[in-house]
Amino acid sequence: MDPARKLALKDEVKSLLKERDAVLVAHYYTPDVIQELAEETGGCVSDSLEMARFGNQHEASTLLVAGVRFMGETAKILTPNKRVIMPTLEATCSLDLGCPVDEFSAFCDQHPDREVVVYANTSAAVKARADWVVTSSIALQVVEHLMDQGKKLIWAPDKHLGSYIQEQTGADMLMWDAACIVHEEFKAKGIVELKRVYPDAAVLVHPESPSSVVAMADVVGSTSQLIQAAKTLPNEMLIVATDRGIFHKMRQAAPGKQFIEAPTGGTGATCRSCAHCPWMALNELEVMVDTLKAGSNEVQVDPELARKAMIPLQRMLQFSAEQVV
Repeated sequence: MDPARKLALKDEVKSLLKERDAVLVAHYYTPDVIQELAEETGGCVSDSLEMARFGNQHEASTLLVAGVRFMGETAKILTPNKRVIMPTLEATCSLDLGCPVDEFSAFCDQHPDREVVVYANTSAAVKARADWVVTSSIALQVVEHLMDQGKKLIWAPDKHLGSYIQEQTGADMLMWDAACIVHEEFKAKGIVELKRVYPDAAVLVHPESPSSVVAMADVVGSTSQLIQAAKTLPNEMLIVATDRGIFHKMRQAAPGKQFIEAPTGGTGATCRSCAHCPWMALNELEVMVDTLKAGSNEVQVDPELARKAMIPLQRMLQFSAEQVV
């Protein structure tokens, strides 16, 4: 985008946020310019757990959620008294799509003796069917907590994250079969090739990645944990296996370091790494301006569904708060 055009659009968004008593809450995987806007206007750039916390506690009457649909739904469930809008309601998630509520409910009904734990990347309807909602930053701790209570689990929807947690904890988990279209494409072979060229580079991996990629990691963690690792590791070069939108915050945390996208394509691919969620990319300045002007793309959640989904979401927030303490 032409720099002058970008600046004009940013200024327009800033003005509209003030006029609408709105705050911008953006995910780490959104485009850099959206993250910059959130930072410059007193909003929030974070993982989905902190987005939920921030929106719940902020005094603004309107939340503008830049991310994907489930994040807007979560914000609405947790703050029903506020207006929640999104740049587009078309921004979904392959994990959400891969876990239809009717099929998932039927699966759960077949195993009534198991505690149902679902990842935040799910619809409000799936959350309403769950006992617990988790993000990648607290999934391990929640599963360990449930293991201590002797619980057997159903895990959904990400099979790679579930397998990683099962390997780390030894939990008795039945796994739903879905995956993130970005993380599933990372290639261990490509990381091996990069390590030959950059032997001193550390490898940072999100646990939604395949086990062969996770096995190569120096650090495995959520988005916020990987940003912290980028800051604290002594390595000057980091190979990163998660959505490249995270580089904006990594460069802020560790301005002197070099970040390399982990490969997703083979040697014959036109794109060596295509590590960016196509739905996150739908969060654009132009549509953000249109949404704020028209007050469109408001997120609605059925009140009864929201009431049921609130229970596991509140468990998540309470558990996370206790971990911090």
